[in-house]
Amino acid sequence: MRTMPKPLTADDVLPLVACLTPRERVRLLRLLTSPPGADASVYRSVPPAHDEFSTDEEPLAWDAEGWEDVG
Repeated sequence: MRTMPKPLTADDVLPLVACLTPRERVRLLRLLTSPPGADASVYRSVPPAHDEFSTDEEPLAWDAEGWEDVG
């Protein structure tokens, strides 16, 4: 996971919001104020990419790595 070089502040975000059209602002406000779990419509309109949640490894394989010498 990538981390941001520095956390954004409201002063950083405000100019970006100011550039939005009124329709985009309404959409942003709805996204920000929607109750948890209300994002099903987003997943229907933009489903996850094929490799977004997949892995080549066994799901719990990473848990087992590095424990060979413990005991």
